[in-house]
Amino acid sequence: MFSKSKINEPGPKADEAPKMPAAAPTTPAPDFKASAPKAKPAASVLSSDLLITGNLKTTGDILIEGQVDGDIRAHLLTVGEGATVKGEVIADDVVVNGRVIGRVRGLKVRLTSSARVEGDIIHKTIAIESGAHFEGSVQRQDDPLTTGVGGKAKMPVTDTKS
Repeated sequence: MFSKSKINEPGPKADEAPKMPAAAPTTPAPDFKASAPKAKPAASVLSSDLLITGNLKTTGDILIEGQVDGDIRAHLLTVGEGATVKGEVIADDVVVNGRVIGRVRGLKVRLTSSARVEGDIIHKTIAIESGAHFEGSVQRQDDPLTTGVGGKAKMPVTDTKS
């Protein structure tokens, strides 16, 4: 009397043979991994409640909003307005909105109006906005990222307090 049927279930019915599509030419699926351009990773962000003691090194970009007690090496380094870096900063591009206590080395260095830098700046190009606070010396070099023998570049010592 009653029989189990597959009326409400998707797919071919029990009495039907599955239909095969007409043979299509087979082409390999494209390899998107090989042909897709490599996306640039997003900048690493160190939040305002973060304190790091130690050195940071990356080939990418870093945005500092907290405090770093140590040296930083990056491609693009942005020091946020409320951030403090105590150590040497080395990057292709350096943008200082906050405070840096230590040497700054960069191909392009920019101190915004809220910047506070206490240390020497070695650069290829530099921009200092009106209102920036800077104590130290500025030296232009064609390749400011290379450090001399022993990991530090030799800096001439000048006494300006005489």
